[in-house]
Amino acid sequence: MIGALAHERTAPQPLSIDVDLHADLSRAGTTDNLNLTIDYGAVCDRIVALCDEAQPQLLERLAELIAAELCGIDGVTAATVTVTKLRPPVAADLGTSGVRITRRPA
Repeated sequence: MIGALAHERTAPQPLSIDVDLHADLSRAGTTDNLNLTIDYGAVCDRIVALCDEAQPQLLERLAELIAAELCGIDGVTAATVTVTKLRPPVAADLGTSGVRITRRPA
């Protein structure tokens, strides 16, 4: 669930989440060694779990939670997260609305 208004929280809102991870993956790229890269399946699983657990009101909050989680992955130097609401409940005929943030590990 995501949404700041009561009617938004009565049913799941369709979202699109895009993630760009910044990391030195040159060793994985030159050796073709799966153990030297990021486990993208685990990244996706964690994002889904965060969405289910946190249920924030704002897209901005969800993006921050995802970025913080991804910045904790060993070797990640930055994470760019885009969270888009596919059918925002607004008066205007708006197909999508969203936010994009870039964060670095502390």
